[in-house]
Amino acid sequence: MTEIKSGTNEFYVEDAGEVIARIEYSLGSNDTIVIKHTRVSEDHSGKGLGSQLVNKVAEYAKAQNKLIVPECSYAKKVLESKSEYQDVLAK
Repeated sequence: MTEIKSGTNEFYVEDAGEVIARIEYSLGSNDTIVIKHTRVSEDHSGKGLGSQLVNKVAEYAKAQNKLIVPECSYAKKVLESKSEYQDVLAK
Protein backbone atom coordinates (compact mmCIF):
# COMPACT_ATOMS: atom_id res chain seq x y z
CA MET A 1 0.00 0.00 0.00
CA THR A 2 1.26 3.44 -0.92
CA GLU A 3 1.79 5.85 1.95
CA ILE A 4 -0.14 9.03 1.32
CA LYS A 5 1.04 12.01 3.32
CA SER A 6 -0.82 15.21 4.05
CA GLY A 7 0.34 18.80 3.84
CA THR A 8 -1.36 22.16 3.78
CA ASN A 9 -4.31 21.73 1.40
CA GLU A 10 -2.70 18.74 -0.28
CA PHE A 11 -2.05 15.03 -0.14
CA TYR A 12 1.07 13.60 -1.73
CA VAL A 13 3.21 10.51 -2.28
CA GLU A 14 7.00 10.50 -1.96
CA ASP A 15 9.62 8.15 -3.31
CA ALA A 16 13.18 8.47 -2.02
CA GLY A 17 12.36 11.92 -0.59
CA GLU A 18 10.94 13.23 -3.88
CA VAL A 19 7.25 14.06 -4.32
CA ILE A 20 6.05 11.86 -7.17
CA ALA A 21 2.31 12.52 -6.94
CA ARG A 22 0.24 15.34 -5.47
CA ILE A 23 -3.37 16.45 -5.26
CA GLU A 24 -4.04 20.07 -4.31
CA TYR A 25 -7.27 21.47 -2.97
CA SER A 26 -8.65 24.55 -1.31
CA LEU A 27 -11.45 25.01 1.17
CA GLY A 28 -14.39 26.67 -0.49
CA SER A 29 -17.52 28.24 0.88
CA ASN A 30 -20.43 26.21 2.21
CA ASP A 31 -18.22 23.45 3.61
CA THR A 32 -16.72 22.40 0.29
CA ILE A 33 -13.34 21.09 -0.75
CA VAL A 34 -12.31 22.32 -4.20
CA ILE A 35 -9.88 19.96 -5.93
CA LYS A 36 -7.55 22.13 -8.01
CA HIS A 37 -4.94 19.79 -9.51
CA THR A 38 -3.85 16.17 -9.52
CA ARG A 39 -0.31 15.52 -10.74
CA VAL A 40 1.73 12.34 -11.05
CA SER A 41 5.30 12.44 -12.30
CA GLU A 42 5.78 10.92 -15.74
CA ASP A 43 8.04 8.19 -14.37
CA HIS A 44 5.25 6.98 -12.07
CA SER A 45 2.17 7.37 -14.26
CA GLY A 46 -0.01 4.32 -14.78
CA LYS A 47 0.50 3.03 -11.24
CA GLY A 48 -2.84 4.24 -9.86
CA LEU A 49 -1.34 6.99 -7.70
CA GLY A 50 -3.69 9.66 -9.05
CA SER A 51 -6.81 7.67 -8.24
CA GLN A 52 -5.43 6.82 -4.78
CA LEU A 53 -5.02 10.53 -4.11
CA VAL A 54 -8.56 11.31 -5.29
CA ASN A 55 -9.84 8.51 -3.05
CA LYS A 56 -7.93 10.01 -0.12
CA VAL A 57 -9.59 13.40 -0.63
CA ALA A 58 -13.00 11.72 -0.87
CA GLU A 59 -12.45 9.87 2.41
CA TYR A 60 -11.21 13.09 4.01
CA ALA A 61 -14.33 14.91 2.79
CA LYS A 62 -16.57 12.21 4.25
CA ALA A 63 -14.78 12.37 7.60
CA GLN A 64 -15.08 16.18 7.68
CA ASN A 65 -18.70 16.25 6.44
CA LYS A 66 -17.73 18.32 3.41
CA LEU A 67 -18.68 18.18 -0.25
CA ILE A 68 -16.20 18.12 -3.12
CA VAL A 69 -16.12 20.48 -6.09
CA PRO A 70 -13.74 18.84 -8.58
CA GLU A 71 -12.24 21.59 -10.75
CA CYS A 72 -9.58 19.09 -11.82
CA SER A 73 -10.95 17.07 -14.76
CA TYR A 74 -9.13 13.91 -13.68
CA ALA A 75 -10.53 14.06 -10.14
CA LYS A 76 -14.01 14.73 -11.53
CA LYS A 77 -13.78 11.65 -13.78
CA VAL A 78 -12.65 9.41 -10.91
CA LEU A 79 -15.26 10.69 -8.46
CA GLU A 80 -18.14 10.50 -10.93
CA SER A 81 -17.23 6.93 -11.86
CA LYS A 82 -17.50 5.59 -8.30
CA SER A 83 -20.92 5.10 -6.77
CA GLU A 84 -19.50 5.26 -3.23
CA TYR A 85 -18.45 8.89 -3.75
CA GLN A 86 -21.68 10.29 -5.19
CA ASP A 87 -22.69 11.51 -1.73
CA VAL A 88 -19.60 13.75 -1.43
CA LEU A 89 -19.91 15.40 -4.86
CA ALA A 90 -21.37 18.90 -4.70
CA LYS A 91 -24.39 19.19 -6.97
